[in-house]
Amino acid sequence: MTETCAPEQVRRVACVGAGVIGGGWVAHFLARGYDVTAWDPAPDAEARLRRLVEAAWPALEQLGLAPGASIGRLTVTATLEEAVSEAQFVQESAPEKLDLKRELLTKLDAATPAGVVIASSTSGYPMTDMQTEAVTPGRLVVGHPFNPPYLIPLVEVVGGERTDLEAVRWASRFYETAGKSVITMDREVPGFIANRLQEALWREALHMVASGEATVRDIDLSITEGPGLRWAIMGPMLTFALAGGEGGMAHMLDHFGPSLKSPWTRLEAPELDKALYDAVVAGCDDAADGRTIADLVLERDRGVIAVLRATGRLPGSETGPEAGAE
Repeated sequence: MTETCAPEQVRRVACVGAGVIGGGWVAHFLARGYDVTAWDPAPDAEARLRRLVEAAWPALEQLGLAPGASIGRLTVTATLEEAVSEAQFVQESAPEKLDLKRELLTKLDAATPAGVVIASSTSGYPMTDMQTEAVTPGRLVVGHPFNPPYLIPLVEVVGGERTDLEAVRWASRFYETAGKSVITMDREVPGFIANRLQEALWREALHMVASGEATVRDIDLSITEGPGLRWAIMGPMLTFALAGGEGGMAHMLDHFGPSLKSPWTRLEAPELDKALYDAVVAGCDDAADGRTIADLVLERDRGVIAVLRATGRLPGSETGPEAGAE
C-alpha cells in the first residue's frame, strides 16, 4: 500500500454510516480537531447525527477538546462519493449485515482516493469475509470501537488475509494519534478480544437467570460492586496476579489452578499445562512493566477509591449520579 500521508498529517476524516456507532465516531473525530464529512442513506440521517453530536459535546468538553475542535467542522454530504472524495481516512459503520458490509466496502474502495486506509467498525465479521469483492483489498482493515466511541478509548485493529500489513500499522498509528487506546491484533479472531470476553460473561449471566440461580439485579451488582471496580484499574489478568500476593500470578495459578475443574461456569476450561502456565505468568510480568506487587496493590487501591468517590459511593462524596441533579 502506498500511503497518501502519514497518520499524524491527517486533517479530513470521512464517516460512512451515521447511526449510534458512526455518529459516535463523528463526535470523537470532531473533538480531536478533524474536519469530518459524513454520509448515511437514511432520509433523516443529518438531523439525527447533529443531535447525537450535540448531545455528546458536553462530555467531550469535559474530556478536553483539541485545538480548533468544533461542531462546525462537520459536513454531511448527499452521496457516499462526496463524503470520501477528499478523505485521508475512512471509517465505515454500517449495520452488521455481511452482504451489506461487503457491498459498501467495495463501493468505498472504488470511490476513495488511492492509498487511503478504509476501516470498518464491524463488531464481529472478519475482514477476510468482507473484502472479497474489493479491487484493492490491501487497504481495508477492521477498526472495532466500543460504544460510545467518543467516550470509550478502546479500538481493536486487525487486517484480513488480503490486507497489507502496512495498512494495519498505519491505522493503528492513526487511531493512537486520534486519541484512542489501540490493540493491534496479530490475527483474526471471531468477535475480536473484548467482545469475546464480554460475550462469555453475558452468556453465563443468561444461564444464571434462566436457571434461577441469580436475578438481573444480583448479576449487575456482582460486577459494579465487585470485580468491575478492579477491572476499571487493571484487567482480569493482573487482578488475578494480585490474588497470589507476593508470589504473583505463579502463586495464584498454583493455588487456584485446580478450581478450573470446578463447575463454576458453563464454559469448558483449557488444560492448565506448562505452556499456558508459563505464558500467563510471563504475560503478567510484561504487563506489570517493572512495577512490584506492592506497587500494583497501591495503584489498584487508589484507583478503586477514585472510582467509588467519582460515582458517589463513598460517604461525603460530592460527585456521582445524584450530585448536582435538578
